[in-house]
Formats: sequence, C-alpha cells, structure tokens
Amino acid sequence: MDNTLKPLVLLVDDMPANVQVLANCLKDRYRLKVANSGERCIEVAELEPHPDLILLDIDMPELDGFEVCRRLKKDPQTSNIPIIFVTSKNTQDDEEKGLEVGAVDYITKPIRPAIVRARVNTQVSLKRQNDQLHQMALFDQLTGLYNRWYLFEIAEHKFSRVKRHSHELSIIMLDIDHFKRINDQHGHPTGDQVLKEVALSLKNCSRGEDVVGRFGGEEFIVLLEHCSAEAVLQKAESIRVQIEGLMPCDLKITMSLGVTSFNSTMVNFSQMLKIADDALYQAKDHGRNQVIYWCHTQNKYIGIDDKS
Repeated sequence: MDNTLKPLVLLVDDMPANVQVLANCLKDRYRLKVANSGERCIEVAELEPHPDLILLDIDMPELDGFEVCRRLKKDPQTSNIPIIFVTSKNTQDDEEKGLEVGAVDYITKPIRPAIVRARVNTQVSLKRQNDQLHQMALFDQLTGLYNRWYLFEIAEHKFSRVKRHSHELSIIMLDIDHFKRINDQHGHPTGDQVLKEVALSLKNCSRGEDVVGRFGGEEFIVLLEHCSAEAVLQKAESIRVQIEGLMPCDLKITMSLGVTSFNSTMVNFSQMLKIADDALYQAKDHGRNQVIYWCHTQNKYIGIDDKS
C-alpha cells in the first residue's frame, strides 16, 4: 500500500519504551506520529491531516489522558477522532471514566500485540466508514462540491449571523448555458466531465472562506461572506470570463449568473436565493453568458455594464 494512503495513528506516551512497543505492533500497516505529552498530543491532533486514531496513555505529567480526551472531544476539529486509552490502570472505575470522557476503547498494559492490532484495526475501519458517510452526506458525488442539502444548512447559519451582525453576504447563482444540448449531442459522460471541470474552476477561483456548491443539475452557487456588492459583481464577471475560456472536453461553454447581496429587508436565506434565481433567469432571457444583479437600492435588475 502507498504509504500516503495508510491510516495515520498518533501514539501518545511520556515513556519512549512504551511508544516503541506500540510502534512495533503497528508500523507495517499504519503511518505513525508520536507525542510525549498531553499538550503535544493536542497540538499534533489539530494539524492536518488529522489522525485516524489516537492511542493515549492516561498517566502523564501536567495533563493526564482523561483531560486530553475531554479537550479533544470539545474541539470540532478533533472531536471525531477515536481515542483508545492504553494504560496500566485496570480497575472498572478507571475504564468507565475513560469511556465517559469519550474514549472508544481501553487497552491495559502490559501490551499484547495481537490485541492492540485487532482493536486498532476495528476502530480505524469504523472511522473510515464514518468519514465516507460524512462525505456522502455533505458533498456532491460527481463534482466534489458541497451538495444542495449542506448548502441550505450552512447558508441559513451564515444568513442568521449576517442579519445579527450587519455585515456583508452575497450570493452568485450560476447555470451552464444550453447544457441539455451538450448531453444530447455529446452524451452524458461528456456532460459529467464538463460539470466536473466547471466545478473545479469555480473552486479554484474562490476564496478559502467562500462556500461553493452544486445546487442541482447544471446549477451552482457561490456564497461570499464579507464581500461587498461591488466586489461580488467583479467576482461574478471574473468567473464568467474564466468559464468562457475553459473549453472542457474541447467544447465552448458559457454560463449565466444571477447575483444579489444581503439587505436588512430580507427575512431568510430562501428569499435571498429566490432573488438571485430571478436574476439568473433575467440573464438567460437577455441572451445568456452575462451577469445580472438585483440592486435593492434601485429596486431593479442591472447588468454588469449598466449601473446607472
């Protein structure tokens, strides 16, 4: 197996001899990282790529394993990492406490290699299955962008925050022009490839904090927080030009874009989305391959070159 594809296990113990024993059990099937204190464990766990599993000693100075586990489970970045306690504490109360603070299993010393490997294999397999389910729940399987369900969830959160704090939120709704013609003339595999290349282009030209998703079919959405009306118009036009020059599968494609920005009269994200969708259809009706913006101060739709 390619070493980069192997699951990553973090070994945490302040005694180097204990770490070596665990490493000898796991080194053939896993990539390994080591931390020799509770504080260092938290630091390493927060780094990307996050570990697939943590083997955590309980008896460590300053910050013991129980407290490390509590802190990791409170942090959204690390809360989904399974933790197995490895310890000489072998009373029922100790084991119950370990499970109560969030550990998934409990291995007692002295180490038995077959037991360690079996339990690690089980928990890593479960973690990878959960990761796959999480991926399927949030992401569109064809393009890898966020799916419609997650778009609505995160958009409602963003809308509520913007309405509460009165900062900027803008939305771009995009549709590939004449996409049905691509499927009819070149086949659905070609259409799928076009969608994937458009999605990649949208992702590459967006900021890290932007939310880019596939709304359905050939429609996409970009959510831009802390982005003014003027900036989002520039962004939309930049996307339009980039897509026009993309040539996926050696095909000339264009996109129509509808844009709007938050204003205090909007009651929810669905209303904001409807306005952007109407702007998109205005772009379609006026010849496609253009950006139309709903300007609430003028109470009308305007084109990118018509701001009077």
